[in-house]
Amino acid sequence: MRALLPIAALLLAACSSGEAPAAPLTAEQSAALVPKDPRLAQLYAGSCKGCHTVKAAQAPLTGDRTLWNPRWAQGEAALLAAAIQGKKGMPAGGQCFECTPDDLKALIRFMAGREP
Repeated sequence: MRALLPIAALLLAACSSGEAPAAPLTAEQSAALVPKDPRLAQLYAGSCKGCHTVKAAQAPLTGDRTLWNPRWAQGEAALLAAAIQGKKGMPAGGQCFECTPDDLKALIRFMAGREP
């Protein structure tokens, strides 16, 4: 019974946050997502989408909060630093040569499922 308490607490926390619990997305569901802003949509299509909608790329799928939530917990500053510097297989700046730090922040929010 005690082993179920942490699970119950997590479920209650998810319910009380007003958000539905995260569910994994398929690559097809991820690929169908597009930023609302036309400029960001163009930047995303030209640099992020190629890896963040393909499971074999081992990048967290766009919109899949089950993959993004642990990263998001590190804070936006850490995610931005990783995007600017590159991380594992991701090149510096995600090879978005036109992206400003604000663009990268907005793209991270979109991919993490936190676009307003």
